[in-house]
Amino acid sequence: MTIRENLEQLERINLSRYAMHSADSLGRLKDEEQCDIRPVFQRDRDRILHSKSFRRLKDKTQVFLTPEGDHYRTRLTHTLEVSQNARTIAKALRMNEDLVEAIALGHDLGHTPFGHAGERALNAVYRGGFDHAKQSVRTVDLLEKGGQGLNLTMEVRDGILNHQTEGNPSTLEGKIVRFSDKIAYIHHDMDDAIRGGILTEKDIPKEICDVIGYSLGERLDTFIHDIVTTSYDRNDIMMSEPVAKAMKDLRKFMFEHVYTNPDAKAEESKAEMLIQTLFTYFRHHLELLPEDLRTLIDIGEPEEKVVCDYIAAMTDRFAIAKYEEIYIPKSWHG
Repeated sequence: MTIRENLEQLERINLSRYAMHSADSLGRLKDEEQCDIRPVFQRDRDRILHSKSFRRLKDKTQVFLTPEGDHYRTRLTHTLEVSQNARTIAKALRMNEDLVEAIALGHDLGHTPFGHAGERALNAVYRGGFDHAKQSVRTVDLLEKGGQGLNLTMEVRDGILNHQTEGNPSTLEGKIVRFSDKIAYIHHDMDDAIRGGILTEKDIPKEICDVIGYSLGERLDTFIHDIVTTSYDRNDIMMSEPVAKAMKDLRKFMFEHVYTNPDAKAEESKAEMLIQTLFTYFRHHLELLPEDLRTLIDIGEPEEKVVCDYIAAMTDRFAIAKYEEIYIPKSWHG
């Protein structure tokens, strides 16, 4: 018996009856030989962690574009906070931590530069429409490793695709990540907004604080504890009604005071223009795309979609540099 098989047996003994067991995975898009020491979801987690798209998250905007300060979140730190929240919940509920972590680490791999401003910009110019969850799946299925993809399991792919509010993951582990994503961005976006002087703790409505707490730490603790206690030994992941309502009200408050705040979002129109200008330029200069993307066009992928792939994969810094290279005059040296 291999080490992997021993670990799979331990899952049968230790995990909840509602957990997804590695040995029961529906498999991968392409069959491949099993690892002798790692169950399938651990292997997926490792593949995501070592991918180029994961490393690029370090230079992609979370909420605040090009903030001046070392402590504002990026898309990478957001991803790590989602993962930590999700693992805490999964461990308490005896769910599959490897599956939870793989979904959490992969859920934003297809996100654009400049946060949701970049997503809106691509959605406006690409006729097929742009959704970062679908792009994340396309990234792991096709774009990674020069067009080979990461060949992840169906369960991880499903969790990535369905991590947004309107999603309906097929596993409880996917549902844990879906909740953890919302908890993470509400928590850290408020922290960043307070750090940036856009909000103070006193601005948060008292009726919300009465339910979930009067500080960042209290609110995070309330959300996680509530999910664990409400979902314990149940075939679902949920919040109690009062906490779910408070979270919904807090999310609405954040949209009104942070996500659409003119001070916080002053640069977003510039970012949207930059993204759309690059899309139009490369749409007419396909020969300038990287070789692996040109190969995708050669095998039948739509040209516009591949240009969209290129723009979406850019970091904030690379997108700005590429725009300057194309459109900003340089000094002439005789």
